Amino acid sequence: MQNLTFSQPTLLTLSFGEMTEIKYVYSVIVLLFFTMIILSNCSVILIIVLHKSLQEPMYIFISALCVNGLYGSVIFFPSLFINLLSQIQTISYIGCIIQIFGIHTYMGCEITVLAIMAFDRYVCICNPLRYYSIMTYDLMFRLIAAAWVYNVVLIFVLVILTIHLPLCDSVIQKIYCDNWSVVKLSCIDTTVNNIYGLLITSVMGCLPGCIYLSYLQILRVCLKSSKDFRAKAVYTCVPHLVSLTYFSSNTFSEILLLRYPLNMPYELKTIISLQSYVITPLLNPLIYGLKMKEIRVKILESFCLKTKTLQTDVEI
Repeated sequence: MQNLTFSQPTLLTLSFGEMTEIKYVYSVIVLLFFTMIILSNCSVILIIVLHKSLQEPMYIFISALCVNGLYGSVIFFPSLFINLLSQIQTISYIGCIIQIFGIHTYMGCEITVLAIMAFDRYVCICNPLRYYSIMTYDLMFRLIAAAWVYNVVLIFVLVILTIHLPLCDSVIQKIYCDNWSVVKLSCIDTTVNNIYGLLITSVMGCLPGCIYLSYLQILRVCLKSSKDFRAKAVYTCVPHLVSLTYFSSNTFSEILLLRYPLNMPYELKTIISLQSYVITPLLNPLIYGLKMKEIRVKILESFCLKTKTLQTDVEI
């Protein structure tokens, strides 16, 4: 029997479909979203870092969420923008692997940090007298570090398994690289990759369920508490629930479309697949920056102070 050898393609072709017909319009939209994401997330991070009154666990976790949003956007947007302006939409094999690692660690860290934030709210509302003894700065930074290390290790193994797959095709049926789209191009059996991928998906899929269970416990405590206590709990929990629900529903839809392709227009599939990478990192700073009064006040104070300083400089 003749032995067959395979070599990895140097370039992979991305499927942009009819988007290239009005690529300049899409490139402007992409640049606009990228700019808004960078500015909004950096604003929230700077406000939290510069004001000691905001350096509490809840706000530190919000800043961690914004940092993760910046990380995911830097991994995702530049490649998309460059390809929109290119004659041929391609990505190097190494670049594709880096993007796979980046977007999957971003997704994993997003849901993990949201789970940590749910734990923080649970302790704060259900054990208020012990909150500061439990949620110390040491534990807080350990949880954030663990969220990153945990996801980096999981995704690193996933990427290593993918790298060892010989590819028979070089056309990815998406506008960016994700692990399953590359695995489907393989020439050999991918059972190990599928099992490990499903294992990661199952582990990550359990986190939203655990978060909602913690909020059921919070709801039980709120029902037995005063009206003012319930109002404060709702005030701090609603932004988190909105962020969690939006992110988890989009991620679930993306997984379904990857594993079980539905008969729908390619453009609609593309829009659905982009939600977690485009809307989520923009939505988070807007939700927390506008909903959380403390952050909103500090942003307005900083903006007004800067405006007054500029006016004084002009008068001088």
